[in-house]
Amino acid sequence: MRVAAAVPAVTVANPAANAKAIVALADRIKTDCGAQIIVMPEMSVTAYTCGDLFHNSQLIESAHAALWDILASTAANDALIAVGMPVMVDTVMYNCAVLICRGNIVAVVPKTYVPVYNEFYEKRWWQPADLSAQPRTITLLGQDVPFGTRQVIEYQGVKVGVEICEDLWTPVPASTQATLAGAEIVINLSASDTLAGKYSYIENLVRQQSARCLCAYVYASAGYGESTTDLVFDGIAMVAECGKTLAQAGRWEYKPRYAVADVDLMAIRRDRMHMTSWADCARNVMRGQQAYAVTGTDPLFANRPAAELTGLMRTIDPHPFVPADNNDLDRRCTEIVNIQSSGLMRRLDATHTRNLVVGISGGLDSTLALLVAVRAFDALGLDRKGIVGVTMPGYGTTGRTHDNAVALMTALGITQREISIVPAVEQHFRDIGHDPADHSVTYENAQARQRTYLLMDIANQVGGMVLGTGDLSELALGWATYNGDHMSMYGVNAGVPKTLVRYLVKWFAQTYKDISAVLMDVVDTPVSPELLPAKEDGSIDQKTEDLVGPYELHDFFLYYMLRYGFAPERIQFMARHAFEGVYDGETIDKWLHTFMRRFFAQQFKRSCLPDGPKVGSVSLSPRGDWRMPSDASSAAWL
Repeated sequence: MRVAAAVPAVTVANPAANAKAIVALADRIKTDCGAQIIVMPEMSVTAYTCGDLFHNSQLIESAHAALWDILASTAANDALIAVGMPVMVDTVMYNCAVLICRGNIVAVVPKTYVPVYNEFYEKRWWQPADLSAQPRTITLLGQDVPFGTRQVIEYQGVKVGVEICEDLWTPVPASTQATLAGAEIVINLSASDTLAGKYSYIENLVRQQSARCLCAYVYASAGYGESTTDLVFDGIAMVAECGKTLAQAGRWEYKPRYAVADVDLMAIRRDRMHMTSWADCARNVMRGQQAYAVTGTDPLFANRPAAELTGLMRTIDPHPFVPADNNDLDRRCTEIVNIQSSGLMRRLDATHTRNLVVGISGGLDSTLALLVAVRAFDALGLDRKGIVGVTMPGYGTTGRTHDNAVALMTALGITQREISIVPAVEQHFRDIGHDPADHSVTYENAQARQRTYLLMDIANQVGGMVLGTGDLSELALGWATYNGDHMSMYGVNAGVPKTLVRYLVKWFAQTYKDISAVLMDVVDTPVSPELLPAKEDGSIDQKTEDLVGPYELHDFFLYYMLRYGFAPERIQFMARHAFEGVYDGETIDKWLHTFMRRFFAQQFKRSCLPDGPKVGSVSLSPRGDWRMPSDASSAAWL
């Protein structure tokens, strides 16, 4: 659903002018982007800074007349529009959000918490609403409408909760109860003055509330035109969803503006279903309370089709596992590597092991595993010589990867061993009667199992353990030899997808300056198991991404299938948007089909994985995050 937080320029105590500004901005938003929900700031009909004029009958009458004008001027607008204005009920004045659609008043929601501290003196003019009271019917401009805080508005099948400014700042915001009662989108009409440092606090507050409540949050705050007698308003307009800021409009602008974004209701609903504590909390908090009233707008849409959105006003990150902000990259990489190394340190302590055996291929995964091992040994004060790096050249090993493997081991000061697997594999081929010219799966897997066989025996020899190097992407695709590189005694990369492995190695290149060039060459080397003979010029012939597809696509598919449980059609739509200009639709479809086929067919390998640390929100550990039968049918997904 497309939502917009809008900031019109207001004129203090001039509702007629403000009505024109609200209508003009609402029309502009509807024309520009087709937003379905439009949120104006607190007291946007009158302006927030009217002071004691709020109890003057002329201002009250002018506000009602302005609302008439807004209703008449938006009769053809099918958006749900929220405006702020004073509403008197039984001689009591309330600070309210008035929700309108197609020229009708849908609901009136009063402010629950009215501040009286610091620069705020709102109880001089408005009374707080009773959060426990059920909505009642009031008559406003001749229309009978529900009035009260304890209601959610159902609009085009989506439940919307409403709170006003201070409601968000309390220990238990009104929106918390509204979301537990089913609201999926929360709108906040605000008039929060600006102070040095306050903006970042508000942004974090909105993001955290959207995260805690698993909702989309639309926040619109008063801006230009408000009185500056004692306060200044910067006009914040932002949209957040489940802890992420989706859109923000510029502050300090002297013209009307808005922030717009498409919020992902499917993701919100999936998270609420998946996180069982959500339902537990809703049950505990709402137990013994009367249910929230659901105010519907459906009659306003009789015989009218729902609005269809064009395009997508939402950024979909093509690399969801990798920090999008380079400023955050160092912190995130540090955190991930600390998780990996801490997990390994604890395993070394628990097993009283002071030796590690790592197969070093000169590729991304084994490089990251080695760097994490070195970090763990340094933190424990252990001699790096306890790390035994073994390079095991075979039929497909190239000079580039071999030289990089040796250079890394030498520079990091670990124990080095080199054992060619060719003689043993050739003997094995003779034993089982396999023709070495037959480069089938037997040819490849025999090499992978021979390498694992050597690592395990060396670990016994030195009284150590084998450190696994396989990553999360390979586990998802089953791109590992069963009981070969599939097996280890601790899989330090098990929670790290390939796209993130690449970034982590780049990050390490900034730390280890003496091997920076080698690490960057590892990053630039095509991903390959090097199980088939190299080209005549000695370069890699067997490239993984030519065979199973680009890892950046597979990581994208993996993230949205596991993190949100999306169906292939939804993932396909998102991928086409995220990778526009990079991959065409046919390419995306091809590799999505490959991903789904392999993901189901290779589950048996994931059912018996070695231990390994979880580092992000997606994991394939059979003991924690992913439980799936190995014989599950993939027909529906394919």
